Amino acid sequence: MAAAAGAGAAGEAADGGGTRVVYVSPIKALAYDIERNLRAPLAGLQRLGAGAAVTVDVRTGDTPAKERERQRRHPAQILITTPESLYLLLAGRSRERMRGVETIIVDEIHALAPTKRGVHLALSLERLCHLVTSAGGREPQRIGLSATQRPLIEVARYLGGDRPVEIVDASARPALDLAIVVPAQEMDHPGTAGKDGGGMWPLIYPRLLEMLLAHRTTIIFVNSRRLAERVSQQLTELAVATGVVPPNTGDTELVRAHHGSVARHQRLEIEEALKAGRLRAIVATSSLELGIDMGTVDLVIQVESPGAVSRGLQRIGRAGHHVGGVSIGRIVPKFRGDLLEATVVAQKMLEGEVETIRVPDSALDVLAQQIVAMVAVDAWKLDDLERLIHRTASYRELSRGALTGVIDMLSGRYPSDEFAELRPRLTWDRQTDVLTGRKGARLLSVVSGGTIPDRGTYAVHVGPSGPRVGELDEEMVAESRKGETFLLGATTWRIEDITRDRVIVTPAPGEPGKMPFWRADGPGRPVELGRALGAFCRELDGRLASSVDA
Repeated sequence: MAAAAGAGAAGEAADGGGTRVVYVSPIKALAYDIERNLRAPLAGLQRLGAGAAVTVDVRTGDTPAKERERQRRHPAQILITTPESLYLLLAGRSRERMRGVETIIVDEIHALAPTKRGVHLALSLERLCHLVTSAGGREPQRIGLSATQRPLIEVARYLGGDRPVEIVDASARPALDLAIVVPAQEMDHPGTAGKDGGGMWPLIYPRLLEMLLAHRTTIIFVNSRRLAERVSQQLTELAVATGVVPPNTGDTELVRAHHGSVARHQRLEIEEALKAGRLRAIVATSSLELGIDMGTVDLVIQVESPGAVSRGLQRIGRAGHHVGGVSIGRIVPKFRGDLLEATVVAQKMLEGEVETIRVPDSALDVLAQQIVAMVAVDAWKLDDLERLIHRTASYRELSRGALTGVIDMLSGRYPSDEFAELRPRLTWDRQTDVLTGRKGARLLSVVSGGTIPDRGTYAVHVGPSGPRVGELDEEMVAESRKGETFLLGATTWRIEDITRDRVIVTPAPGEPGKMPFWRADGPGRPVELGRALGAFCRELDGRLASSVDA
């Protein structure tokens, strides 16, 4: 844990209330999980007569417009949000609620610090601190939390910027019961054939089913949404075929898929079913990876290598997630190369050697986006803007020339006539060095905010005006027709209509459906893991050569 030294408590907001604590989560699932976990202690404080009730707001991309307006009018003392939603709050009328913020908590900070998304958040935090101090308050204290961060000094530099930071290192070697499970004696020739065309899968599915039936509650992690749906479906069919669960009975579900393309209310329903014992297992992607409190989980299975030590520790850590608990994890590789990487990752997980991170330096695209958002709300003097930007770790060394180059571009001074059709986003008065936003700048900053790549997706709704159950990739929708059935969240749906931006469906329980797919970048391999894998392969090659010579 790294805690940046703040200046103390802020003064009261203009209306005597407002938000006091801002909690930033990198994923929406963790934000809602934190809100749920706050209910019991806050209710306990009320029972003890600890004064006025402490209220909590959750603001994410899933928050309905009516609830957002309620939050603006009657803000809670604690705001739980994501980096992108915090950015949007700072651009609108709701920013007034945050003039009295005293504490900022950034959870799972390791997932943000080495990315452009983290650079974007750092500038938003500086804007929030400026909002507080400009209202006469004292700068909020920042607290960063993570169980998988290295080196601590780099994470502290990211969190504090140019401020002094106190590092509280409570790290210890993780308590893991970790093993690699290979269902075949010979991975090159597993000796199977069947529905999946042979290979390892016909051996993997029975082993997965055997392991989850031997435990009370299991999370099976995979590295893609399509694989989550596929594994969930295959395990369900195998369970029915072997008599583990009877067919066509909705109250005896064994496993369901959980990923970012399943609607929020569906994800919550799946999580609650797992905690209540109505589900034995969830097949999940990174949607359940970071800090989610699933206290009933006693086994985590990772299908194929997690691809990074920190990712493996976060996922396996969902099992035995309580004080003194031991996390039981099993990694199931799919092929020989996967087995090599899984072996290296598992060894480093046991040793607690997570990958080092590096904060990106001077990301000018992120800077341009934040500058437009800032001047769309208030006029800024260039020197004041530069001072705020230089407070972040990513822009400490940003030159004045680079900054003015970005502002030149945003104000319409382009290096070539080829860009003449691009509209300027701000006005730079060079006599007074004041920057102001042009018409439409605020709307542009809101609709184009953040650094998460925009994916072409269609919302899936039950009926023309019914609830949203998830989303599909536009390429899959283009290949689909009315009347076809598909799987989403391990549930079968029939397509009734396809509109400009929606797929209208009705439930089709028990019917076969095609597997959906989504186009997205896969998780990369950290350079340190690549080097370790190379060293391990050279070591094995040397051993084989020695045994042949002998």
